[in-house]
Amino acid sequence: MMVKRINLALQGGGAHGAFTWGVLDRLLEEQRLEIAAITGTSAGALNGAAFKAGMVRDGRAGAKAALDQLWARMGAVGDLRMASWMAGLDAAPLLNTLKLAAPFSPLEALNQAISPYSYGPFYRNPLRPVVEEFDFDAVCANGGPDLYICATSVQTGKVRVFSGPDVSTDAILASACLPDLFQAIEIENPQTGSTEAYWDGGYTGNPALFPLFRDDLPDDVVVVNINPLVRDEVPKTAHDIQNRVNEISFNSSLLRELRAISFVQRLLADGTMEQGRMKRVLVHMVADDALMTQLSATTKMIPIPQILYTLKEAGRRAAEGFLGQHFDSINVRQTVDLEEMFG
Repeated sequence: MMVKRINLALQGGGAHGAFTWGVLDRLLEEQRLEIAAITGTSAGALNGAAFKAGMVRDGRAGAKAALDQLWARMGAVGDLRMASWMAGLDAAPLLNTLKLAAPFSPLEALNQAISPYSYGPFYRNPLRPVVEEFDFDAVCANGGPDLYICATSVQTGKVRVFSGPDVSTDAILASACLPDLFQAIEIENPQTGSTEAYWDGGYTGNPALFPLFRDDLPDDVVVVNINPLVRDEVPKTAHDIQNRVNEISFNSSLLRELRAISFVQRLLADGTMEQGRMKRVLVHMVADDALMTQLSATTKMIPIPQILYTLKEAGRRAAEGFLGQHFDSINVRQTVDLEEMFG
């Protein structure tokens, strides 16, 4: 059996990261695929860390179990800012559940009006207990897929990519640190010896693709996209406008890198650049924009099991469709039309 090697690029998106859980769950069942490297931001960083730790400990079964455990913990997070007070609601079809999003508008306004530093000694990061459960000996091990975690430097506005032994509880929390919800995560910069503050990696790399351009890694990058790239309707309400601003902001860094990849592909194709001068990346994407356009920034903050498991199943279906339609193209040709995307 020929095994095809790919890299994974996992977007952030709060509770919507459960969609990526489903995608990974299905990909792990495909024995003809090997994951060589993972780059992830925010929820993508959590998914990537769980995937690697489980894979190092117990192969594919271990990775599936670690992802299940991660999202079981996420569904039990108890914090008002993550809207867990809805956890007592009866299960309902996803779209009916999402109609309850309107009551979150005052909460969103409160988050924008009150700094996370206003809580003083009562402040806590609700994700810390979740992340501390990771086996970091496995997360940072030399075996298994390479793992890259993206965060944004508050002072410089630049992306920082954590890998190897630098991946820690604080690195993952930094990658998921939305500044209107959480206090910045402070981490020492080994190059300067100074302590730097970090916010969510989605502002500068959602996720960063450039760590995957090493010559020893496969050409194929499969992006698991959970922030809709396109919405047909112009938003009119304040909530919808803010939601679209959020999506555009957290897609901008990914689109910049995809545009750069497209540019290099054109240079290689027309002979302007000599073959081998730069890596010819083959881009693929797993997404469900039809579902994600029905969601909003609000639902990213609702880690309740009803929504998480619905998103997981949607991710599994999307991965199944991708494999059925595009498996033969992997390691041969890319399946995202970048020329059309940026034409």
